[in-house]
Amino acid sequence: MARRKPADLTPLPEHVVTHPEMLGECLEHLAAAPEIAFDTEFVGEDTYRPDLCLVQVATRDRLYLIDPLSAGPIDAFWELLTDPARTVIVHAGREEVRMCRAGVGRPPARLIDVQIVAALVGYSYPIGYAALVQDVLQVHTKKGETLTDWRRRPLSPAQVRYAFDDVRYLIPVWHQLANRLTRLGRDGWAAEECAAFVRRALADEPTVERWRKLKGVGSLDRRGLAVARALSAWRESVAARVNRPARTVLRDDLVVELARRPPSSPEAVANLRGLPRGEASAIFEAVRRAMSIPPDQCPEPDEREHDPPHVILLTSLLGVVLSDWCARQELSPSIVATTHDLKALVRASQPDGQLPENYPLARGWRGAFVLPELRAFLDGNRALRVEDPTRRYPIRIDPI
Repeated sequence: MARRKPADLTPLPEHVVTHPEMLGECLEHLAAAPEIAFDTEFVGEDTYRPDLCLVQVATRDRLYLIDPLSAGPIDAFWELLTDPARTVIVHAGREEVRMCRAGVGRPPARLIDVQIVAALVGYSYPIGYAALVQDVLQVHTKKGETLTDWRRRPLSPAQVRYAFDDVRYLIPVWHQLANRLTRLGRDGWAAEECAAFVRRALADEPTVERWRKLKGVGSLDRRGLAVARALSAWRESVAARVNRPARTVLRDDLVVELARRPPSSPEAVANLRGLPRGEASAIFEAVRRAMSIPPDQCPEPDEREHDPPHVILLTSLLGVVLSDWCARQELSPSIVATTHDLKALVRASQPDGQLPENYPLARGWRGAFVLPELRAFLDGNRALRVEDPTRRYPIRIDPI
C-alpha cells in the first residue's frame, strides 16, 4: 500500500496564558468556539488529589497553554466545557473528565474521546496519542517530557513545545475519524461509547474496592476481609484530609497484616513497627468496628474461576470469531468485548446457564450487531474453516 502524505496542517497561533488578564482574553475566544480540545498536565505522586499544573487547549484557530498556578482560578474554563452546545475533544481523557468535575461539579457535557472513536473505525484499542496522530495524519510527534516535573517554573522551551503538541492535532484527528464514523454509520455508536466513558470515569473512583487489590488479601477469610476494608477506608479518609497518598498513611502490607492478625488493644497496635505515630487508637477502632459487624455483612471472597476445559476452548474459539468479524467490520475487538464477556456468554450457553445482569454485550450497539453473530456461532449455525493462510482474512465463517 502506498504511503500517504502527511496532512496539510496550517500552523496555529500559540499563546501562553500566565496572568488573569490573559486568561480573560483566552476565555472570550473559547466561548465562541464550537469545538475545544484539551489536555492536562498534573503531578499526583506526592498528594492524594493530583496537583493541576497546566491546561493545554486547542480550537480550530488557536492554541493555548493555561498556567493555573499564575493565571488565577480557572472555574470559568471548566464551565465552558459543560455547555452541551460545544464539543469537547480529548484523548484517553479519564483524568480530564475528573478534573472538570472537581472544578465545577460537572463533567464535560458533550465529550468525544478520540481513542474510543478510533477503535470504532478499526484502529487498535487502546492506541496512544503519538501512534494515533502518526496513523491518521502521518505526522510524527515527540514524547520526551512524559516524566517531567510540571510544577517547576519557568517551563522550558521543550516543555512548552511538548505541551502544545499534546493538543495541536486533536481536532484534525477528530475530523478525520468523524468522516469515517459517518461513512460506517457509527455516529450513534460513538455518542453511546463516549457517554459511557464519562460515566465510568466518574464512577471509577480510586478508592472503590482498591483494598481487594492489596497483595495477600486473597488469603484472608471474610472477617479478615472486613478488617482490610475498614482499615483501607480509614486510611483513605486520613489521606484525603491531609492530601497525602494513602500508602504513606498506612502501608499496604500493614493493612493485610492487621487483617490477618487483628490486634486486641491499642497497645498491641502501637507495638507494631512501621505504623504512623499517634494513630494506634484510631487504627484499633477501625479494627474493632470490623470485628463487631455481623458475619453476613462481611465481604465475600472473590470468586475463583474453575471452568471446565470445554468452556475455555469455546471461549478461545469465540475470540477468533469476534476478531475475524471485527476485522471485516473495521472495528477493534478489544473495545467490543473482554475475554470475561465472552466466557460469560459461553457459560450462559450451558445447561441452566444465564447471562449476568447488565451484560455489556446485550446493550446498545453491541446487543444489536455483535451479540447475534456470537450467538449464531455458539448455537451451531455457523461453521469456521481456514480458507487461505496467506490472505488478510485467512479464515471463513459460513452459515449452516
